[in-house]
Amino acid sequence: MHRVRRWIVAAVPLGLAFAVVVAPVPAVAQEADTGPGVVVSRGALAPIAELPDTADSYRLVYWTEGPTGTPARSAGAVYLPEGTPPPGGWPVMSWAHGTTGVGDDCAPSSGYDVTPLTRDYISAWLAQGYAVVATDYVGLGTEGEHAYLHGRSEGRAVIDMVRAARAVTPSLSKSWVAFGHSQGGHAVMFAAHEATSYAPELDYRGAVATGTPANLEQLFPFGGPGFPNLGLNGLTAFAAYVIDGLKVARPDLPIDDYLTPAGRELVKASETMCFVPLLKHAGTLGVGEMLSRPLDNEQVRSALRDYLAVPTTGYDRPVFVGHGLTDQTVPFPLGAKLALDLQVAGQPVTFRPYPGNHGDSVFQALPDTSTFVRSLFGR
Repeated sequence: MHRVRRWIVAAVPLGLAFAVVVAPVPAVAQEADTGPGVVVSRGALAPIAELPDTADSYRLVYWTEGPTGTPARSAGAVYLPEGTPPPGGWPVMSWAHGTTGVGDDCAPSSGYDVTPLTRDYISAWLAQGYAVVATDYVGLGTEGEHAYLHGRSEGRAVIDMVRAARAVTPSLSKSWVAFGHSQGGHAVMFAAHEATSYAPELDYRGAVATGTPANLEQLFPFGGPGFPNLGLNGLTAFAAYVIDGLKVARPDLPIDDYLTPAGRELVKASETMCFVPLLKHAGTLGVGEMLSRPLDNEQVRSALRDYLAVPTTGYDRPVFVGHGLTDQTVPFPLGAKLALDLQVAGQPVTFRPYPGNHGDSVFQALPDTSTFVRSLFGR
């Protein structure tokens, strides 16, 4: 039994991306105003970041909260559907993207990784009559460093993107839903947990999270010299991003003391390399070769819980959780355990498994998630 539990906990992380670009056009707010959702600038998207069948699209830079709890800038894209807004304005879907990397070149609003998957998925929601706003998260294409999978700051960036978009777009409703996949599923769960208390002036209706990398705080303490290759897609690269993010969020921790020279080199490289290049750079290096000592002391465990742990109580709006049975990036047991924990705690969760892998499951879920979101908006 202990061996089974160890395997379930020892199954891990993520993937997926999104897109847009820059040109800081006239500032919209005074530099001294750093309140959540305050717009710094609005600019045009690069052609590569534009989506078909939109009435308008643009890039925003706005204020939110960074990983150390201080004001920080994020950027993001706004996409408006074609047609006439309904009474009250377009219902808003706030998209949280999957793993792209942590360097400025990896920012979706700079046009990074505009895949057909991303285009088709976002376009499917636009075609249903929703406006889509899409954060990059703090530090991707803006000042400072991006703390990968830092739940609180990513969740608040998702919420504050709605505030920012509404501040400069009169046709947007105050009613909104959060949705995300992979890294974005993790961000959405944090946004869902505090949306009504953090932004009470908005009308938050619920959330959709697919391929969510939950329970990672239970996995990382198993890490140490000799940690085996689990056969998971991109595990070493994902681990490097998390370790780098922990250094950003918790500069008081001696993280480098836990890394081998090869581990320190890979984490340093992760600061500028986007996901695919970092994956190639890592080569056959395993997590066990990155670490010089075990991560199972209480100081590290506590830091990982604060940084990664998805809340399993306190949700006051419906949440849809979906996961692929053959996912080899974020293995199914991680998502299933999240859903079970939510159900046991009496939370308003709907859970659906799908036959596909990490990338397939988001589309396999689309009929169910579309119905779910329509019900949230009462459409």
